[in-house]
Amino acid sequence: MPRRAFAHEAVVAMDTGEDVRAPGAAITVALCGHWEHRPPCPLAPHHTDARRAGDRVRPRVLFASEPAAEADVRSRIERALTEGRLTGLGGVTARWRLLSARPAAVRPDEAEHAGRLVQG
Repeated sequence: MPRRAFAHEAVVAMDTGEDVRAPGAAITVALCGHWEHRPPCPLAPHHTDARRAGDRVRPRVLFASEPAAEADVRSRIERALTEGRLTGLGGVTARWRLLSARPAAVRPDEAEHAGRLVQG
């Protein structure tokens, strides 16, 4: 069955000094094994964007997977966010607390990017 595009969004509490990219890197580790890897993503090609407003960060993941794998991908995303920490380069650990997470619709402004993810 061909891949389809999906979106997942969350809200995490994160000190303003923490790296806003850390939750997205944790998601990439959960989906790909490491935040630095050679393409393609083995389970689900994806892109994570994160927006900060004070101590709230809103990660949004756009991903492509076979419909049968959608639940597994979403579960991995939520487990990564629930873990609430990632040790990055230099041994620095970023921390956050998951406040909410849910499936979301792919927005019209994401359609082109979603198409590229579906194509792999």
